Amino acid sequence: MWSIKDKLSTRLLNICVASLCKTKQLEKTEAVIVDGIRIGVQPDVVTYNTLITAYCRFIGIDAGYSILYRMKEAGINPDVITYNSLIAGATRYCMLSRCLDLFEEMLEMSILPDIWSYNTLMHCFFKLRKPDEAYRVFQDILLKDISVHPATFNILINGLCMNGYTENALMLFRSLKRHGFIPQLATYNILIHRLCKSGRGKAAREFLNELIESGYIPNAITYTTVMKCCFRCRQFEEGLRIFVEMRRKGYTYDAFAYCTVASMLLKTGKMNEANEYLGYIITNGFDLDLVSFNTIVNLYCKEGQLDNAYKLLYEAEKKGLESDKYTHSILIDGLCRTGNFKEAQQHLDYMRMMGFDSNLVALNSFINGLCKAGHLDHALRMFESLDAKDSITYSTMVHSLCKARRFYAASKLLLSCIRGGMRILKSDKRSVIDGLHCSGFSQEARKSYYVEVKACFITDAKQPANLRSESEIIQLSCWLNINQR
Repeated sequence: MWSIKDKLSTRLLNICVASLCKTKQLEKTEAVIVDGIRIGVQPDVVTYNTLITAYCRFIGIDAGYSILYRMKEAGINPDVITYNSLIAGATRYCMLSRCLDLFEEMLEMSILPDIWSYNTLMHCFFKLRKPDEAYRVFQDILLKDISVHPATFNILINGLCMNGYTENALMLFRSLKRHGFIPQLATYNILIHRLCKSGRGKAAREFLNELIESGYIPNAITYTTVMKCCFRCRQFEEGLRIFVEMRRKGYTYDAFAYCTVASMLLKTGKMNEANEYLGYIITNGFDLDLVSFNTIVNLYCKEGQLDNAYKLLYEAEKKGLESDKYTHSILIDGLCRTGNFKEAQQHLDYMRMMGFDSNLVALNSFINGLCKAGHLDHALRMFESLDAKDSITYSTMVHSLCKARRFYAASKLLLSCIRGGMRILKSDKRSVIDGLHCSGFSQEARKSYYVEVKACFITDAKQPANLRSESEIIQLSCWLNINQR
């Protein structure tokens, strides 16, 4: 009788722990476990596994791993789910060596990996752009005669697409279907998403039709993915038609789809229509996620309604929605648009004080705002003071310097960017070369300088992502009248 009560009590404890972990209330979770032990309710392996998953997700893999010591002290042995949770935590942070160490540790403890252990490891390899190693994991699954889960094929198809092997993924999908594999809705959603991302909207819509013909009912993810693809390809009427179909089928129950449409209308300059969708989101009391919230803040800032943006930020924070670096970058951009650079600088200082891991996006917004307002020297000082820069930072400054006809300074930044292995817009490169060609530099100056530019282009050509043909380099060299004597 008492053992039944104990089991029920532990089950109730686990339900409380899981509920609190889902809402990120880890301190309360720990307090519940302590209170449970105090009154004689002992946690079990499920309790600690739930705690490990939460710590890995919200704090880090080290915090999750530390729970193993507590399990040992409590006399509870970890199981395959324990290590699967830790491997998933390491995968989330792309810590491949940690994943492999956990895998080895699991084997040393005579805990046999299951299909989810292999699935997670395969996903980690794909995330780190190691498709060959990921495929070897899949081969291990087959060699060890482990029962394959549909999620295994989904990870394989998604990973191939993610690494640029979309055609291979499509061939695999067709082959699996011929051998009796019944695709899930998630499988179709993965392929539709990846086809849309690679700009193959027509193929994505064909898969949408195939999905419907297979007897599946598209969900909100399916429709939103295709709708975004249509908007990206400037097929606005088709995208809006899909949105209307979503509404008719009752899928627009959250703010994300409305924010997607509002964002498209904003980009096409249809402010009144965008405001209508914005008003619908607010008046219907949708629970906003961070992406939707940032979209609405961006809408307000684009219209110069900064007071409304700050009010929304205040209300969201009261409800527990934490803003991120993109929220603050949007606000800084809005302040720069209104010429309020002093307050924008204060906002940057606030971000530093709050300890954001990276505020480069916000700094790029601030530099861009300074450039657009004509404060180029201020922007250059800010640029030079940055410890870290990306291609957007360089491109903003190169473009602005060319616009101000300061081509020599722009060319120095261009060279620095190319040598650093960063991409820069082809139009910015061309602007620098055109500007220098027409700016009256002496031929000897052009010789010594553009030979270096040519060397940078040749070095750049070794990188597949920035490939330049030899004929293009020769053409540029002749056009610039580079003659090495």
